[in-house]
Amino acid sequence: MSAFNYYKEAFTKKFADFNGRARRSEFWYFTLFNTIVAVVLNLIDGVTGMPILGGIYSLAALIPGIAVGVRRLHDTGKSGWWYLIAFTIIGIIPLIVFWAMDSTSGSNKFGANPKGIGSDQPADHLISDEA
Repeated sequence: MSAFNYYKEAFTKKFADFNGRARRSEFWYFTLFNTIVAVVLNLIDGVTGMPILGGIYSLAALIPGIAVGVRRLHDTGKSGWWYLIAFTIIGIIPLIVFWAMDSTSGSNKFGANPKGIGSDQPADHLISDEA
């Protein structure tokens, strides 16, 4: 799956899907494209003097952003409720560490490993290291 497809899928198929697991690439590519779009829209708002586009986009991206973050926590074996530590002063630091951790191998209580490693799933979507 291409990088932009992770972003697009978060807004379409998985808009408010808090179940299952999300690979690191799905989470970080969504975060990258979300940040780029937000910066561009805020620049446009600054030039026009009407802060409307950035605000509308932020509201539209709120639920998909939380959903992909929760699915990423599920992939590391953590409950989605860990997302709430972001409301504390230093809570974002362990949250970023959890998001950067590798997946738990095989299935966990949140579903099968999306990488297909350590489970019975075929891993045909993985990129080969061979050149």
